[in-house]
Amino acid sequence: MQSFDERQTSSSSLLEQGATNTFSFGPVLVKNGEVIDNFDHVEIDTNFGNRSIQRSNPRTGIGMIAPNHFLFIVVDGRMENYSRGMTLAEFAQLFKELGAAEAYNLDRGDSSTMYFMGRVVNNTLGKNRERGTSDILYIPE
Repeated sequence: MQSFDERQTSSSSLLEQGATNTFSFGPVLVKNGEVIDNFDHVEIDTNFGNRSIQRSNPRTGIGMIAPNHFLFIVVDGRMENYSRGMTLAEFAQLFKELGAAEAYNLDRGDSSTMYFMGRVVNNTLGKNRERGTSDILYIPE
């Protein structure tokens, strides 16, 4: 698993390097085993309705402990008396504590859903149902 700045890396150069799958997400949370501790520079999408990425939010992330040994974390949030979510710094620290050498933020909203072993394992909207979404990251057994 590697990260690239999409403004500086072309798809043709990734194909030349042997890439078979690419995804666009971020920011980087852990790099070379070290927590990225300054998220003040993170730019966010300014579409209507988006919240600040800096505050506690629901989170979905992927980490790599070692090649082919991945860690997925989903955190519910923005629900009083259930879960406030996590800041990016807290999320990054959690990945490091769990042994991730690399980790990336995938999502920060109510669509953060984890389906594992035949069931949804988090409560995304506080209503025991997930929100519809068009994109998923699926890992087969």
